Amino acid sequence: MKQTMLKLTKIALLAAASLAVLSACNNEQASTPKEAAAAAESAMTASKVDGVRFIEKVTRGEGDDFVIPYEKYALDNGLTVILHEDHSDPLVHVDVTYHVGSAREDIGKSGFAHFFEHMMFNGSENVADEEHFGLITEAGGTLNGTTNTDRTNYFETVPNNQLERMLWLEADRMGFLLPAVTQRKFEIQRATVKNERGQHIDNQPYGLVGEKLNEALYPEGHPYSWQTIGYMEDLDRVDVNDLKDFFLRWYGPNNAALTIGGDFDRDQALSWVAKYFGSIPRGPEVGEPEAPTFTINKNRYLSYEDNVALPLIVMSWPTTTLMDKDEAPLDVLMSIIGTGDTSLLYKNLVKNGLAVQAQAGHGCQELGCTFTVNALPNPSGGASLADLERIIRETFEEFEERGVSDADIDRFKMRIVAGKVFSLESVSGKVSQLAAYQTFFANPNLSTEDIARYETVTAEDVMAAYEKYLKGKPGVILSVLPKGKALAPAKPDNWTYTPRTLPEYQPLSENDLEFRMATDDFDRGEKPPVGPAPEIHTPPIWRDTTPNGIAVLGAENNETPTTALQLQIHIGQREEPLDKLGLTALTFAMLDEATTGASKEELSGRLQRLGSSVSIGAGDDYASLVVSTLTDNLSDTLDIAAAKLFSPAFKEDDFKRVKNQFLQAIAQKEKNPGALADDVRRLLIYGGDNAFANADMGTADTISAITLDDVKAFYEVKVRKARAQIVVVSDLPQTKLISEFSAFAQWKAGDAKRAEIHAFPALETDAIYLIDKPDAAQSEIRIARRAMLWDAAGEFYKANIMNFPLGGSFNSRINQNLREDKGYTYGARSGFGANDYAGAFTASAAVRANATGPALTEFFKELDAYRKDGATDEELAFAKNSIVQREALAYETPGKKIGFLSNMLTFDLEPDFVDDQRAALNAMILADVKFLARQYLDKDDMIVVIVGDRDLILNDLTGFGRRIIEIDASGAPMAAQ
Repeated sequence: MKQTMLKLTKIALLAAASLAVLSACNNEQASTPKEAAAAAESAMTASKVDGVRFIEKVTRGEGDDFVIPYEKYALDNGLTVILHEDHSDPLVHVDVTYHVGSAREDIGKSGFAHFFEHMMFNGSENVADEEHFGLITEAGGTLNGTTNTDRTNYFETVPNNQLERMLWLEADRMGFLLPAVTQRKFEIQRATVKNERGQHIDNQPYGLVGEKLNEALYPEGHPYSWQTIGYMEDLDRVDVNDLKDFFLRWYGPNNAALTIGGDFDRDQALSWVAKYFGSIPRGPEVGEPEAPTFTINKNRYLSYEDNVALPLIVMSWPTTTLMDKDEAPLDVLMSIIGTGDTSLLYKNLVKNGLAVQAQAGHGCQELGCTFTVNALPNPSGGASLADLERIIRETFEEFEERGVSDADIDRFKMRIVAGKVFSLESVSGKVSQLAAYQTFFANPNLSTEDIARYETVTAEDVMAAYEKYLKGKPGVILSVLPKGKALAPAKPDNWTYTPRTLPEYQPLSENDLEFRMATDDFDRGEKPPVGPAPEIHTPPIWRDTTPNGIAVLGAENNETPTTALQLQIHIGQREEPLDKLGLTALTFAMLDEATTGASKEELSGRLQRLGSSVSIGAGDDYASLVVSTLTDNLSDTLDIAAAKLFSPAFKEDDFKRVKNQFLQAIAQKEKNPGALADDVRRLLIYGGDNAFANADMGTADTISAITLDDVKAFYEVKVRKARAQIVVVSDLPQTKLISEFSAFAQWKAGDAKRAEIHAFPALETDAIYLIDKPDAAQSEIRIARRAMLWDAAGEFYKANIMNFPLGGSFNSRINQNLREDKGYTYGARSGFGANDYAGAFTASAAVRANATGPALTEFFKELDAYRKDGATDEELAFAKNSIVQREALAYETPGKKIGFLSNMLTFDLEPDFVDDQRAALNAMILADVKFLARQYLDKDDMIVVIVGDRDLILNDLTGFGRRIIEIDASGAPMAAQ
């Protein structure tokens, strides 16, 4: 695989466009006798399984670098089955995708597709409430579901011994869901969806942009004119029978694709699929959706006010459809206009300080795509939204004059190529591609063709697409204005939202529904057994040291020709003076600007042509330089990384721009209730005398006070003298990698001392700290205390085992209470976090505003009960099973391996620390849980921080016997009651 994949850097992919396939109706074409024999074997095997029809087998041949091998089958009931075997890790990934999203909802019944995603996790005829989450979590797996305009998918990644049980679970909710759907479950999940909307849309700065934009862009009734989450008034006007009707219409096996990837036996998997899915009756026939046609006759201007720090302009135009011939040229245009530091918008708006950020996007969906430009003006630049609109339009004119260069196309092509390679690093990534291609095009084998359409894009194609869809074409121009600032929109509104014309609601009874029943010759109520858990081994690890003394910890990964590297520099916010908070983050942001030999734009262009990324950032204790690249391009990528690290230009213009971006980001962050609650919690626990207790980006006052000389001095005195370490995962061997690290030969670490940790403050545990956020749809709750320091297998590790039943999983007591039983929140959790000098316990949730007091009551009840009685036998067994089995998923991708190695390097661990953890886990008994719970879960030792609408929630907070201390975003008291 490696030798053929290395040809990617030459962009020599056109020959692969012939697709290494394919045949239908049991007539596979294979290019070698070995493949022909395998095809015959597949067909023979499938014929032995009643109700299973072999369709095709796809293999990877020479030059077919992006082909994902698979076998495709169909059941008699119309279910498509795709199998991709990958035996590199002892895990399987199962995906069931239904070809239904919000675009197939009825007028007045928006949000049903997303609502049903929630209902599908709440039990079926043979699976108890919350058992779906419980079984997968206990197995050490991960799971989720997602909904968009055009499809809904459900997926899980589990150890390979769990496959039969996963198929049983997915089949039960496909064929046997409705007997378990009750009005009570409907009400609970309706509340959960409302909380999700409140947390992610109504309570988020700019959260309503998508909804406002689509209402203006599409005509009333167009399937994309509403958001996937829907209108809450639609969910309020319906009942459980409407939801059942939606399921019966769209959730048949003939509207679904089951894709299995990973370490499994093909024949066994097929027999399980036939057993559990084969008897599920077909649903109504489903045709391909049609894209409605519409026109926008003139520019539509609209605006609204929001609780934001900066105004925003968004300009949007309808374009083509997914995989249309014009999609790729428009994507290239998007890159030229507004993607990254090489774009025209960066040059015309960001580089010169007129905007904090400006970018373009081209989002494609099944029935339509949109080309979008957005920009946030920089207050110090003096540009209004009208100015930004004018400059954006002039940018398109500039593009028209300059045309499209070969470099423009090459940069974009390489990004597409590299992205495809990186997507092959995980089984879930490969399965997702197969499932998506099958769902929308009935052909899983489109990866190579997908790449090829970008390979063949020409400058003429890009210009033609621009003229067809954008040049002189009217669109939607949305202005988002900060409340109370009296700023003007781009232009006065000439379009206003007209309330929807909804059909009269006709309630359904169960007699109106056409139920489908399956007949089986086995008992579905009997839970399938699981085989022995796979034996897990940590990846082979090697240690080395570069000639200049940088410690290196590495692992080899031969599944893809990629290299992931992280240079850790032992410097962080902990080292900053209090009057210059944010200095570390600002310094490392400057390392991502121009070097003495090249501009930021030139460096960005080089990275794009390599298909590589180099990111730089800083936290409390470490700064890091992270590299991701195709291995063929490692040397060139490390040269760029080294230039950023060792030769920063520290230009005054760059500094002014970056500093201003920090100031605007700080202002924006103060408008985000969740981020604000986290920052204040941290400050109160660790105290303002410790730099690390503050936000990494500093405060407006401290950033304003930092000079370029401060940055230069910090770089020379602190950064260049800090200890550096490297973690790396690559398909290259150790000796070759060490020679590549000569790029870092200039690093000469000194003996910079770590900053002193000042005494932590006494906690005001008799208080509730309240930060007022007028009109907040939700309240952010944080309940916290200081706790133990980090350790690998000691008290910290055991405390998180103790916490698992309380707040460490979806099935935890806190989440089940606040989300599933009460409907107060979209999610609630608790846990311990620590490093080698500070640690804390935190319980948290975003709850609907009118449930703030009751939610806090339930938090306290759960803490008290768990502290008093600890866990049950069943809860502890559940936690142990989940924690020990999830190791099967821990080392799959280079990113996961990097995280594992980084942890080892940070805390100076040997690989056998996982053995110590297993021993500690196995030895944990109920008495240990109770001891740790009594030691760390006393609510009277905890502070409470709440960010919400004071006028709405204050009365609910007065009955807890705690003082109410009103504070501002910096944690400073405003008033006391």
